[in-house]
Amino acid sequence: MTAPDDAIRARRRLTNKLIAAHEAARLRPFFALDIKLIAGDGALILGVDAVVEAFAGQFADPAFVTYVRTTASVELDQAGERAAEQGRWVADWTGVAMSGTYLAVWRKVTGQWVIESELYVTLAG
Repeated sequence: MTAPDDAIRARRRLTNKLIAAHEAARLRPFFALDIKLIAGDGALILGVDAVVEAFAGQFADPAFVTYVRTTASVELDQAGERAAEQGRWVADWTGVAMSGTYLAVWRKVTGQWVIESELYVTLAG
């Protein structure tokens, strides 16, 4: 059995690969239906449909290259059903680079870790 920390880190790496491939629809299983995402500019995006739509919109922009999230730590709750992932993110748009820190809340749903909420803070770019 995979340790929760390893499973969350692996799922994060998979989201990075799907974002690099511009595969918005394939990101859906990584998010809770009621996800709450605060983007680096402070915009609030609610629900999996809106999050996937936001990714699709960015992927349609020819200047968009990718986002990469690098996990620094994963902390699990006592019940083993929720976790906090903290790390750094980098956005690559042709001619523009942005970066900052993020916090993601993961929860276990039917044996799989999904993102319940994310907060991105832009610190550069």
